[in-house]
Amino acid sequence: MQTAVLEWYGENARDLAFRRTTDPWSVLVSEVIAQQTQAARAAEAWTRFIAQFPTPAALGSASPATVIRAWRGLGYDRRAVALRAAAIAIVDDHGGRVPDTFDELVRLPGVGPYTARAVLAIAFNRPVAALDTNIRRVLARAFVGDDDVPPRAFQALADGYVPPGRASSWTHALMDVGAAFCRARDPRCDACPLLAFCPYASQTRAVRATESAPAHPVPKRPSPRFESTTRWLRGRILDRLRDAPDGRWVTFDGPIGNHDVEAVLNALGDLARDEMVELDDSGHRTRLRSVG
Repeated sequence: MQTAVLEWYGENARDLAFRRTTDPWSVLVSEVIAQQTQAARAAEAWTRFIAQFPTPAALGSASPATVIRAWRGLGYDRRAVALRAAAIAIVDDHGGRVPDTFDELVRLPGVGPYTARAVLAIAFNRPVAALDTNIRRVLARAFVGDDDVPPRAFQALADGYVPPGRASSWTHALMDVGAAFCRARDPRCDACPLLAFCPYASQTRAVRATESAPAHPVPKRPSPRFESTTRWLRGRILDRLRDAPDGRWVTFDGPIGNHDVEAVLNALGDLARDEMVELDDSGHRTRLRSVG
């Protein structure tokens, strides 16, 4: 099964810019950017970001405003602030080198268990499994044969499936298999390199449909429009601040979209508490945070 996955990956790997390096800092940045961002778009953004901040010292010495401007278009802007804080910790606590142990990595701001394991596997080639949604689904269906295994036991099983000396390629390969074939809905089992081995693929489509479809489907509630969310509002505020000259105060005294002034002021307060913006005494005038 390992051979089937790796041989397929060798011929069909997605050509993503951040896969051309195993530099630990570059890998950490790519993993943070790739959270909640499509792979191709993440690769393009990573190329720009790593050119501007090629080392932890370069990012840590930049102002929050500079980093937030560089993060434009990636969403979840708190990730930019956390990544800058991680860069400062790497410089102050690890001599400017990304640590190579799980415990040290997860102590960095904004670095969770998945990101830590991804850095260990891709940058340091350690035999650990980075379990994002795609990889977990591939392993559960094809290797474990069960998605109800407790998390700690599943992690141990997944670690054991990492081919010795191939952790980096294995991680990328499973991501691509999950994205191309082992999709949550309408998986392309017939084209998957694991077809001959996978218990899930051996089931008939009729059986899978019977097992997965409820007898009386529950109507889905319509999702709220993105424009009505606080996340959308925060993004519009930050975009307006990014467009302002560095250090210039911007006044917010009217609605934005369908968010009234009170909602706008609440969002400004949240952004200030997240250390992304500075507010003046009026609470209406703000600018991107210039010092950290």
